[in-house]
Amino acid sequence: MAYTFILFEVDQGVARITLNRPDVLNSIHTAMSGEIRDALDRAAREREIRALLLTGTGRGFCAGQDLDEVRPGATTGDFATHVRTVYNPLVRALRALEKPVVCAVNGVAAGAGANLALACDLVLAAEEASFVESFAKIGLVPDTGGSFFLPRLVGMARATALTMLAEKITAQQAVEIGLIYRVCPAATLQDEASKLAVHLAAQPTFGLGLAKRLLNAAGANDLDAQLELEAELQGAAGRSADYAEGVAAFLAKRKPIFTGQ
Repeated sequence: MAYTFILFEVDQGVARITLNRPDVLNSIHTAMSGEIRDALDRAAREREIRALLLTGTGRGFCAGQDLDEVRPGATTGDFATHVRTVYNPLVRALRALEKPVVCAVNGVAAGAGANLALACDLVLAAEEASFVESFAKIGLVPDTGGSFFLPRLVGMARATALTMLAEKITAQQAVEIGLIYRVCPAATLQDEASKLAVHLAAQPTFGLGLAKRLLNAAGANDLDAQLELEAELQGAAGRSADYAEGVAAFLAKRKPIFTGQ
């Protein structure tokens, strides 16, 4: 697929998806969603891609839904169909991707844009970036996994406040409440995010993918089910080439060379 609304490149084992509608703060419409999904499918499919970096161009990371597409009377079908078609596949693809996903939030992350970032594994944000669950401002409810991720990341009380008050929070506040991983100066955000993604791509990514599967399951499993899943996936990790390489490198006192297999 040729991309019009995103940029896509692969370097040093990292696939970089850049949202590229800076004139509208990278707000998402149906065509853009399709391009992101295609890029995520490629990242999952191609073995040489071992980590993913998601970011945006211009002043914003993503302002959420392009409202021109969903003004009352402008949509075909209803909002339920729109969410199922445009946003749910992106969240499912990000969480099912058994490779590390880094998100570099370079500016405002609002509504679906904020929740798209929260669906990633490690979120870095520029000092000037902000997050806002803006749905309540126009009479909507959180989508793009927001009602799932927010209580798990910050607890029910803060999740309720973020949802109902729709107050913008700074990147530093987002770190302090456990919403994201790290804040960086704007001038170094992309370099730091790239460095982190390249580092992850060189790690035992087969095992990291299994660890992500465990974390995905932890919210629904009881203790016994999670212990059993840990045992099952540890068995798979123990049969991997990465494990054999890690042990061999440790015994030889050398740096391991992992292949993600």
